[in-house]
Amino acid sequence: MSDAPVALVTGSTSGIGLAVAEALAAAGYRVLLNGLGSAEQIEAARARARAHGMEVDFREADLMQPAEVEALVRYCEQRFGRIDVLVNNAGIQHTARVESFPVEQWDRVIALNLSACFHAIRAALPGMQARGSGRIINIASVHGLVASEEKSAYVAAKHGLVGLTKVTALENAESGITCNAICPGWVLTPLVQKQIDARAERECCDKAAAERQLLREKEPTLRFTRPEDIGAAAVFLCSPAGDNVTGTTLAMDGGWTAR
Repeated sequence: MSDAPVALVTGSTSGIGLAVAEALAAAGYRVLLNGLGSAEQIEAARARARAHGMEVDFREADLMQPAEVEALVRYCEQRFGRIDVLVNNAGIQHTARVESFPVEQWDRVIALNLSACFHAIRAALPGMQARGSGRIINIASVHGLVASEEKSAYVAAKHGLVGLTKVTALENAESGITCNAICPGWVLTPLVQKQIDARAERECCDKAAAERQLLREKEPTLRFTRPEDIGAAAVFLCSPAGDNVTGTTLAMDGGWTAR
């Protein structure tokens, strides 16, 4: 399988990132995982991706440090020979009103959700340009298209990521490289589960009721987007059918932005 294409997926030891990594492995990609977790959690993630018969490795990196982002890209290129697909997925959240938003939290959210994506793209592009092909997929959010209260840093970062996606696509439009953003609505990840738990506690209701209330506010379908749905979308964008899809946002939001 040494000639199989290669995908680097950040934030891929759980949740959306792991689902994307699994989907790409199932589609025939060798995969470099990156993310947080105990040694046992990381090995379990590798095992899930390896179950599809492809080579899977893991590399730790503090993506808030530009030098470590570049080192992650270089490791992938050295380990597998190239990067065909870069998926920027790692992210964090913090909620507070603008006037009380902790400065250090603003800096952390922007550093991981936006700046790390820039540094990874910047480092991966020369190799893709030299080969005349590549796919860059930024896992943005519905909050890259619309806003919600108390999420100033996250919304700013995701809007910025959508803008970065468009610029990258335009600059590489004739190069065989595409760059797109997937914008999920509610996905039942640990980040969203924390919001559900907080709502249940605040409104003195059970978690199932809090979940329904959360969905009813935003998603007309009243259901979560599944991580595997996002993985399937990533595979589509990497397929020949996605050759001329670039600079766009794929909203997987249950109708959230249709209102």
